[in-house]
Amino acid sequence: MTSHSEKIIILDFGSQTTQLIARRIREQKVYSEIHPYTLPLDELKAMHPTGIILSGGPASVYDEDAPISDPQIFEMGVPVLGICYGAQLMMVQNGGRVEKAEKREFGKADLTIDYTAGLFAGMETAPSHYQVWMSHGDRIEDLAPGFTVTATSDHSPYAALRHKEKPFVAVQFHPEVAHTLIGNDVLRNFIFGVCGCKPEWTMHSFIDATVKEIQDKVGKEKVICALSGGVDSSVVAALIHKAIGDQLTCIYVNNGLMRSGESESILNFFNQKTSLQLIDVNAESFFLEKLHGISDPEEKRKRIGFGFIEIFEQEAKKLGDVKFLAQGTLYPDVIESVVFRGKAPIKSHHNVGGLPERMHLDLIEPLRELFKDEVRELGLELGLPEQAIYRQPFPGPGLGIRIMGEVTEERLHVLRQADVIVLEEIRNAGWYRKVWQSFAVLLPIQTVGVMGDGRTYEHVIALRCVDSIDAMTADWSRLPYDILGRISNRIINEVRGVNRVVYDISSKPPATIEWE
Repeated sequence: MTSHSEKIIILDFGSQTTQLIARRIREQKVYSEIHPYTLPLDELKAMHPTGIILSGGPASVYDEDAPISDPQIFEMGVPVLGICYGAQLMMVQNGGRVEKAEKREFGKADLTIDYTAGLFAGMETAPSHYQVWMSHGDRIEDLAPGFTVTATSDHSPYAALRHKEKPFVAVQFHPEVAHTLIGNDVLRNFIFGVCGCKPEWTMHSFIDATVKEIQDKVGKEKVICALSGGVDSSVVAALIHKAIGDQLTCIYVNNGLMRSGESESILNFFNQKTSLQLIDVNAESFFLEKLHGISDPEEKRKRIGFGFIEIFEQEAKKLGDVKFLAQGTLYPDVIESVVFRGKAPIKSHHNVGGLPERMHLDLIEPLRELFKDEVRELGLELGLPEQAIYRQPFPGPGLGIRIMGEVTEERLHVLRQADVIVLEEIRNAGWYRKVWQSFAVLLPIQTVGVMGDGRTYEHVIALRCVDSIDAMTADWSRLPYDILGRISNRIINEVRGVNRVVYDISSKPPATIEWE
C-alpha cells in the first residue's frame, strides 16, 4: 500500500454497505482502507490510523460466535466511530449492555438530535428531526460508563452516543447510505471534527506518492504490462510509464474475440497518442482453435485465460530478463478476496490467473487502493483522453462469453454486427455514459419468424444494459421504449441470420452482468 499521512481504518464486520463508508470518506479527500475485524492489534497500530470505524454487520454481539475485534483498540488513544453493530460492540466492550429489541428497526426512521456538536455539529438547534436508515434487530439497553446519549429514535433510546471524555462516538443508524439524509454530514464531522483530518488525499498526491513507490521498487529493471485497451490497463500503463518510461513494455494480444474494429482502434490510439512501447500479437486463429467444439462457459474461460498466459510467456521471453508484471487489480477485488463476508472470501483477486506464479514475476498493482470511479479520475489527471477513460467495461474473455455455446467465426460475425448496432444507438441516444454497460448476447437457440411472407428459423439476440457504480451490484437499465425499438428493428433488418431480439431485465444479484 502507498503510504498516507492521514488515514481512516474501517474494520469490517460483514455489512453489505462497508464499502460505501470508505467511498464516502474518500469523497471528502481523506484516505480510507477497509480491513477484516480480525486485523491484529499490532498491525493496526503500525498503520498509525487517524481514526477507526467499526462497521455494521449481520451478527448479534451476544452470539457465541459473534465477530469481536480486539478491545484494546479503545486504549490506542485514537478516535473511534461505531456504526450499528459497531456501536453495539463498542458498548459491550466498554461495559454496556445490548439485548434483542422488542421492535426491530429496518428502513427509514426519524432521528431526534439532542446534542448539536460532535457528530451533529452544524445541525439545527436541538431538538431537531432527520430521516436516517436503520437496519438492526438488537438495541443498546444500558450505556457503558462515561457515555451519554446524543440522539434517539422511536425504537432506539440510544440511537447516537458519545463518550464524555474520550473521542468515542457511535450511531445505531447507517450514515453511509443515501437514505440517511445527514449521513455525509455525520461522517464529515467525524473525520474533520473528531479526528482532525485535512482534505489532502487527491489524485495528484496519489500520483506523486505512487510514482516514487514504483521507482523505488523497480529500480533499473524491466516491467511488462498486459494492455487490453480497457480503463484499468490503460491507466496502469500510463502511471507506470510516467514512473519508469522505456523500462515498460506493453503487450496487446488480439484474441479474435474483440468487438468490430476494436483492436485497430486500440492500437491506433496507443501508437498515435502515447509514447508507450507496444507489442502487438495477432492470435485470432490460435484462440479459435482452442475454442473449437467447446460450449461449457467455465471451460471457455479457462482456455481463453491459459491461451493468454501461453502467448504472454512467449513474448516476455523475447524481451530478455523481465522482473515485474503490472496489472490492474482494483480495491473491490482486494476487499472481496480478504475481508470478512460470512465464512469465506467472495473471490480471489488475481486478474491474470496463474500468470505471476508461472512466470516468476513480482507484481506491481498500483490501482489496488482505488475504486473504479477513482481510476477514471486518475486517468484524467494523467492526461488520458475521455474516450479511453469512459469506455464501458469489456470482459477479459471478450465476446467468447457473450456467445452462448460454441464460438465460431460465423457466430462471432453475427454478434459483432449486432453489438455495433447496440453501441451506435446507445451513443446516439445519449445513454452511453448514463449506463454502466450495454451489449448484445448471442443465444444458443433459434426461433421461428416471418420475413417477406416466408418462414425463418434463425438466431436470437439478447440485449443487456445495466446501471451500476462498481459492478458489485447492478440493476437493469430502464431504457426508453423507442431506443429499444430502434435497436431491435436495426438488428433484425441489418444482421443476416437474426429474427428475434429480447431484453434482459434481471438484476445482480441474483444474475450476473455477463451471461457466462
